[in-house]
Amino acid sequence: MRASELSRRLAQNAEAVCRRYLSNGRRQGRYWTVGDVRNTPGRSMFVRLSGPESGPGAAGHWQDAASAEYGDLLDLIQLSQDLPDLASAMAEAERFLGQPAAHHVASQGGKAYPTDRTEIARRLFAEARPVVGTLGEAYLKSRGLVLGDWGASLRFHPSAWFDEYNYCPALLAASRDNAGNLTGVTRFFLDAEAGLIERRALGRLNGHAVRLGGRSQSSGSGHLIVGEGLESTLSFALLDPERAAGCDLAAAMSAAHMAAFIIPHGVRRLIIAADNGSAGRNAAAKLRTRAIAQGVVVRIVFPRLGDFNDDWRAVISCGRKSPIIDVPLALSAASSRSTRL
Repeated sequence: MRASELSRRLAQNAEAVCRRYLSNGRRQGRYWTVGDVRNTPGRSMFVRLSGPESGPGAAGHWQDAASAEYGDLLDLIQLSQDLPDLASAMAEAERFLGQPAAHHVASQGGKAYPTDRTEIARRLFAEARPVVGTLGEAYLKSRGLVLGDWGASLRFHPSAWFDEYNYCPALLAASRDNAGNLTGVTRFFLDAEAGLIERRALGRLNGHAVRLGGRSQSSGSGHLIVGEGLESTLSFALLDPERAAGCDLAAAMSAAHMAAFIIPHGVRRLIIAADNGSAGRNAAAKLRTRAIAQGVVVRIVFPRLGDFNDDWRAVISCGRKSPIIDVPLALSAASSRSTRL
């Protein structure tokens, strides 16, 4: 049985699929709600239990409002059961439907069925174009940032999937592992005036980062700056060009991802450019602990305002540099001292 036929059969039994694989959720009208596709209790994910066989509002389609994941019930089975590939998901679906498992190949029936979120992210990034002259560049300029040598990490997609009814232009930031493999993208959905609608992650970002600077992912200069957001990390380099000179830059894209960042082999000195809030401070402390265990010399720096992009835009607006709070290795955040740039 082909993937498309399995998906259709699963959609005809959508509630039974949900009761089997999303047992921590519950029915609410025409939807099944649960925390996420991995069966966490909650309500941010919904599955349509009824509707047409295809197109907008189709039965079996699901979306997680928190993570921006989406798909059909074959995707759901693969992700909820942590199955390695489409063939495994198809075999599990056939068992659920009471059919004998059979061997399948992804190309059966033509186009491969995109269930791997990392593969979807790679395809999306490959479809995108350079940022120069696009709404993506306009968005960066609105944050006081000019394009640098980031061609391998930033691209622009004129019409990225936003929800089952809408496509939007999006700036794409590619997260990569320490071997340079693309593991996911962050989509900055933009309106017609280059205003930010929403940020959404796609793929595996935890532990990885958007690499900025064009050096090797694994060793590079031996000096690395890790920040939280894309705009904040780039702004730190502009605020402190002397400290940033000769360093690789990596934007983890969230405090949680920064806390889990996998420090590349060959890094000798690490600067953690955290956001100035409890989440940023906690993430920085966790990353510092792991860095010390790896024998890395580490410093934590905080902005004066909320994040380094806030500081950078304040510099632009008033022409006066904002102090950065520098936390030496031997000091805790509570005893941090201020230093002028």
